Amino acid sequence: MTLSLDPKTALVVIDLQHGIIRLAKSLNLSEAVDAVVANSIAVLDAFRAKGLPVVLVNVAGGAPGRTEQARSHGELPADWAELLPELNTQDGDILVTKHNWGAFIGTDLDQQLKAQGVTQVVVLGIATSIGVESTARQAYELGYNVTLVTDAMADVAEATHQNSIEHIFPRLGQRTTSAQLLDNLKG
Repeated sequence: MTLSLDPKTALVVIDLQHGIIRLAKSLNLSEAVDAVVANSIAVLDAFRAKGLPVVLVNVAGGAPGRTEQARSHGELPADWAELLPELNTQDGDILVTKHNWGAFIGTDLDQQLKAQGVTQVVVLGIATSIGVESTARQAYELGYNVTLVTDAMADVAEATHQNSIEHIFPRLGQRTTSAQLLDNLKG
């Protein structure tokens, strides 16, 4: 399938922040994280060069419900939610702080995108099966065309990463690589 981008497509960068990156690297994902950051920055630069909207999302908490898996209730480091400086935040970027897995629930992201006439989102970041997949699901349910940059995302477990890419993402939108997306943006 040929990658299609709507005239008003926004980039949504999920959780490329100090705390998440440190956590991922502590789980022996340094190589994957480095590739995600590099590919994300290349895509981010291309979106900015085209004058397309950029959304930088960070997470500063979690949903309150009961879960089977214990959650850490310790205090997070002071810089936990700070976006990576390599993202080079610009005045025109849309900044979203979420307290859930997905970037749309409990935020004004949908309203901000619709106010700009955005009809498609390109989603990338960490973690594939959590923040990225949840945001993609919410975007799809809100009627956006969704594109997922598979080499600009990583997950704690390869099995969950592959499950999202192979079984979930084709039902939510189009999959692409950063190189394919960059080629498309040049045209």
